Parts: sequence; C-alpha cells; structure tokens
Amino acid sequence: MNKSQQTNLRSIILISTFGGLLFGYDTGVLNGALPYMSLPNQLNLTALMQGIVTSALLLGAALGAVICGRLSDRFGRRKTIFYLAALFFFSTLGCTVSPNAEVMVLFRFLLGLAVGGASVIVPAFLAEISPAENRGRIVTQNELMIVSGQLLAFTCNALIGNLFGENPYVWRIMLPIAAIPAIILFFGMLKVPESPRWLVTKGKNKEALQVLHRIRSKGAAKTELLEIENAYREEVNLDKATLKDLSTPWIRRLVFIGIGIAVVQQFTGVNSIMYYGTEILKDAGFETKAALIGNIGNGVISVLATFVGIWLLGKIGRRPMLISGLIGTTFTLLSIGICSNFFAGTAFLPYLILFLTITFLAFQQGAISPVTWLMLSEIFPLRLRGLGMGVSVFCLWMVNFLIGLTFPILLAQIGLSMTFFVFVAFGVLSILFVVKCLPETKGLTLEELEMNFRKHDQTSIDITTDHQTLS
Repeated sequence: MNKSQQTNLRSIILISTFGGLLFGYDTGVLNGALPYMSLPNQLNLTALMQGIVTSALLLGAALGAVICGRLSDRFGRRKTIFYLAALFFFSTLGCTVSPNAEVMVLFRFLLGLAVGGASVIVPAFLAEISPAENRGRIVTQNELMIVSGQLLAFTCNALIGNLFGENPYVWRIMLPIAAIPAIILFFGMLKVPESPRWLVTKGKNKEALQVLHRIRSKGAAKTELLEIENAYREEVNLDKATLKDLSTPWIRRLVFIGIGIAVVQQFTGVNSIMYYGTEILKDAGFETKAALIGNIGNGVISVLATFVGIWLLGKIGRRPMLISGLIGTTFTLLSIGICSNFFAGTAFLPYLILFLTITFLAFQQGAISPVTWLMLSEIFPLRLRGLGMGVSVFCLWMVNFLIGLTFPILLAQIGLSMTFFVFVAFGVLSILFVVKCLPETKGLTLEELEMNFRKHDQTSIDITTDHQTLS
C-alpha cells in the first residue's frame, strides 16, 4: 500500500467515524442541557418528562438499529450513512427550536433513529473497508469516537454553561453544536466510496475492485476481491437461522447468552451517569456550573479507559476481564450509595461522588464495554450472527431506554443513595450470570465455539436420557 492509498483509507475512516462522534455527542449533550431545559420558563420538565425526553432518543435508537441495518443492505452503507447525516442535522435543529416538551420528544426520537443507525452501520462499513490485519484496531476507533463525542459534549456544556449560565436559554446553544459534525459527515460521505463487499453482493464486482485499488496495493486488491467473492458465495448458500431455530437448545442457549451480555453492560447503570451525570453531581451538592465542569472528568476518564480496554483485550481472557470490571463497578456503586448517606450535607460529599463516578467509568469503559462488543461479535457462528446480533443489540437498546426513562424518577422518589443500591443489586446478578453462564471465547474460532455449544447440548440430552433410563 503506497502513501496515497494509506491517505485515502485514513480519510475514509476519519469521515465515517464522525457518525460515532455524533452518536457520542447527542447521547451526552443532554447531560448538561437538562438542568436548564427543566426550568419553569423553559420546557418545565418534571422528573417523568426528563426521563421521557432522555429515553425518546434511546427508543428511536433501538428501532434505528433494526431498520437502518436492512436499509443499508438494500441501498448501500455509504448512501445510508449519507442520509443519516442529514437526519442528524435536521433532528438537531428540531431539538434546538422545540417550543415545548412534546416537540422535543418527537425530535429526540428522530435523532435516536440516526444514532441507532450509526451504531450499526458505521462499524459494519469500517469492517468491510479495512484490511484484515488492521480490522480490529480500525473498528474500535468508532468506540473511541463515541466516547470522544461524549467528552466533547461535556466540555462544550461546561464552557457554555459557565460563560452564559445566567441565561436560561443556554441549552439552545448547547444542542446545535452537533450540527457541525453532521455537516462534515454529510459532505464528507460524498467523496467516500461504497463498501466493496456490498458492491459484490449487488454483482458490481468491477466497481468493488476499483474501490479496493484506491485503498490497497494492486496485488492485495485482487486477492481481497477473490476472498470477498468466495465469502459471499458461501454466505448465499448458508441456511441462516430464524426465530424458529430457537427451538434448538444450543441455539437458544447462545442467543440467551448474547442477550445476557448486552443486558449486563446496561445493568451497571453506566448510562445513568453518561446521561444524568450533571444531575447526580448537583444532587450531591455541586452548583450547576461546578457540576458541568466536574462532568468533564467523566468524559476524560472514559476516553483514557477505552485506550486501556483496547490494550487489555489482547492480554487477558474475556471472562476475567468482564468479572473484574463488574466487581469494580458494583463495589463503586455500593460506595456511592453508602457515602451519600454517611456524608450527606457535607462539603466533602460532592468531590467524593465525583471521584467515585470517575472510578466507576474507569472500570466500565476499561473492561466491561470493550468486552461486550467484542464478545457479541465473537460468540455467534456465521449462520446465527444475523439473528443473535439483531436480538442482542435490540435488547441492549431497550434496557438502555428503560434505565434512561426511570433513573430521574428513582432519583426524585427514593434519592441518590437508594437509586444506586438498586444498581448494586443488578450488579450482583450480573456477576452471577457471567460466572455461571458465560464461556471464554479468547483464542477460539467461531467453528470451535459452535462445536463446544453443540457438545454441551448433546451432553445435556445424554444426561437426561440416562436419568430417565435409571428411573
């Protein structure tokens, strides 16, 4: 690969991962905007409406992840991302000018469709455009852009809140900043080529080779095209799993584990901090402006911990990494609950809560989140990948939606301490699930994993048969 081809590939990766940046910014910006939106002379949001406004995006994301994946199969990855950029832009403007909570909920839902679509299509596009030897590193750059987008949102919120915080309309300055990366993504995608793999699925093999020539050496381009063509022929002839296949025990167990991995990642309560971090710090005792500044620490540690998590994935097993992360997050949440009671009303409490939320995110982003997405990509054999990933990611977004909806209600009704004790209970259940049900996938091929599950299924049948014979 010459310098020109390397530059082309880097440009494609940079532009397309602006979808991840938008994902992060739009899920993080409400963290600082919500206190101002809730004021009586603004949208006058109750605790319930705060939850609805926040979670409307998450409900939209659950649907967007399902719908946009199919649209990208029909119209192409590039074109779908292009249209998502337009949806990001117009939904952001709609949120900015919303005159009331009902209109805000509508545009947050539309924004969620774009977020969900980006969460599925951008990683798929990166995987299909990347050289095999660099695929893992390139695809994880999207996760890095997501947490960078959240950090950008927290930083902008702090700057704007401290400069213009006396103006109750300050939230209308925070929200439209997301329009800038949406414009970059929109015009950038005009120059980005289509996925060569998608082109092959549509019989456009010559166009696929032209794309590969832009980002690979001549020999590598021809070799990769042959690999794509062979893989596609195998996939076309593959009898893919459907919901009817859930009657098969080993398939049902695999899908159950996939859903469990997705739910565990949300049961830690991570997004209660990412969405309501400013409210949590305010509840602990910070003023709004100080809470906005403190929340930057949550964003910084998320970015740094993601680097650590990517490095750790190549060093240790998935199970010990996930169990260690869950023990760390659960203990930290327990500490938040205890300290909120023990140090209530003291000047020390806000700083202690800030330290603990930063510690929590170090465990979450450094261990749990990287393992979640890696295991979801590893655990399903090719025949099950569409069904397994679709169901698992949908459940992940729906649990995210429920937490986003109920957290401010819990905070208002039972207080900071008891709310985090609820997440501690979820954390204990998550640890038990991982210890009892989760297999180790490090170092195993997809075929070996499938064989292990088939053997487990057969062993269970044999044991049952022997027991019935003895009876």
